[in-house]
Amino acid sequence: MLDFIWDSFFVTTTLSSSSELLESVSDNQSLVYSTLIIAILLTKGYGRRMALAIGRKILHEPSKKMWRAIRAIKARQIVFYGLRWGIPLHLVKDLLLLHRSLLRKGRKLMRTGERTHTKDLCKKQSLRTRSLNSTVALYRKLPLKSVSRAWGKVMAWDLPVGLREPLLGLYVWMYGVNLQEAADPDLKHYKNLSQFFRRTLKPGARLVDPEAPVTSPADGTVLKYGKVSKGVVEQVKGVNYAIKAFLGPLPTHAGTDSVAEYLHDHEYHDAMGIKPGYALYHCIIYLAPGDYHRFHSATDWNIAHRRHFPGDLLSVKPQIARWVQGLFNLNERVVYTGTWKHGYCSYTAVGATNVGSIKIYLDKELTTNVNKKYQAGVHFDKVINDENGQSIHVAKGEMFGEFNLGSTIVLMFEAPNNYKFSVAAGQKVQFGQSIGQFV
Repeated sequence: MLDFIWDSFFVTTTLSSSSELLESVSDNQSLVYSTLIIAILLTKGYGRRMALAIGRKILHEPSKKMWRAIRAIKARQIVFYGLRWGIPLHLVKDLLLLHRSLLRKGRKLMRTGERTHTKDLCKKQSLRTRSLNSTVALYRKLPLKSVSRAWGKVMAWDLPVGLREPLLGLYVWMYGVNLQEAADPDLKHYKNLSQFFRRTLKPGARLVDPEAPVTSPADGTVLKYGKVSKGVVEQVKGVNYAIKAFLGPLPTHAGTDSVAEYLHDHEYHDAMGIKPGYALYHCIIYLAPGDYHRFHSATDWNIAHRRHFPGDLLSVKPQIARWVQGLFNLNERVVYTGTWKHGYCSYTAVGATNVGSIKIYLDKELTTNVNKKYQAGVHFDKVINDENGQSIHVAKGEMFGEFNLGSTIVLMFEAPNNYKFSVAAGQKVQFGQSIGQFV
């Protein structure tokens, strides 16, 4: 018994100086608790204090192996080992109280450690956020609008007939353009790059799904899709934007704008008047440089209003969208809103770097990427109607507009809760293809 006591005492006195021994002790639960028992026996009234000091050493160990070992010991084991080693019953009771006290202090220390760890993570995250914000601010100061206007002029330069095939052929090779789908596959017939980008397709090259309630408005890649939750949309994984800033103030029935700045995101969402049993859905489609650059109506709907935001022209590539928070709220965009058979519907063409213009066929007055500075959030509204003052009906698959180079289309629409998307993030789609059905 004395040999065991001195062995355990040796363990106790060396815990503070030998981390390797601490790890070895943690692998033997009986040795851990015998150490605490000996602390009580040898120090009489100070045993509990000494044992708690040892417990703190255990709990502060980074691997937490010792803490897990003590936490795993049950009260019945304390009684068993105490009586087996001849410890008086009143000391066994003290040991049970000590065990309970250690567990309480251990949980407290663990919570404190977690809070400290969380604070460190928040601090690191804050530093990363500040660095990212600085990078984004610097990126926004680049003369992207001027560069895009200059690029638009270059694209409009007529190419010599002898250079059309090699230059446009290089572009076809770089971006994998399928010339067999083009209405005119002969590169010599395209006077400039702009004309080639805005090429039309052969009749029958795309079929509009007659059964689909909503179809893809363009050839491109699906970035994100799903339900809008509390006024917030995910542009890519982990990066969001608010529909309040994206769509702007809600138009009232009288045709004037309601004040939306004071509304929280979820309040703005509620103010949209989505019917019970329905939800607001969204789908983001990115048009790459090699895609067909004209876009079409995604469904049968009536357009009543246009809102133009003359913002930035940041790149909308998925790589950029992953680190620029609210990218679509910063960029120049044209939002067309109206209704379809299930309620609210909006169709937004988002500008991007080197996209010289956004052209909408039914809106001849629209002019984008002008050489003028505007304050953030400024927008220009227009009521869309025909000669009789009625909203304009657009059929599913009807040609709607075109980009110079490539950009993004964002769809938002109200639909019953049983609507389910049939596409996946990162999937390539073609205009007229179904993106979802009612189930």
